[in-house]
Amino acid sequence: MKLIVAIIQPQELTPIKEALVHKNIFRFTISNALGQGAEIPIHEVYRGIAHDMKLLKKVRLEIAVNDEFVDQAVDAICSVARTADGTGHGKIFVLPIEQCIRIRTGETGVDAIG
Repeated sequence: MKLIVAIIQPQELTPIKEALVHKNIFRFTISNALGQGAEIPIHEVYRGIAHDMKLLKKVRLEIAVNDEFVDQAVDAICSVARTADGTGHGKIFVLPIEQCIRIRTGETGVDAIG
């Protein structure tokens, strides 16, 4: 069992979701994030005061999968993110999961992930 955490650009979210569903990966969690990569900070003026926005909007995508789905999930994310122009396409982290428990049924391990 693995936890895939991907930090992606917001505009890539919809095509990545479609690519994951196409690979039969339906269960994932999405949250908004702020982050700084290699991008140049944005200079903004708000109410007449200049600010350098160093933390840019990102999307954090978390997917818990059984081992046989890891490559498919990573390929789905990369196939979309690599086709975008410019720099800063994001990062993907693959972490081991020690235990997974489905609260409703009490199932554990690979059965709980689905």
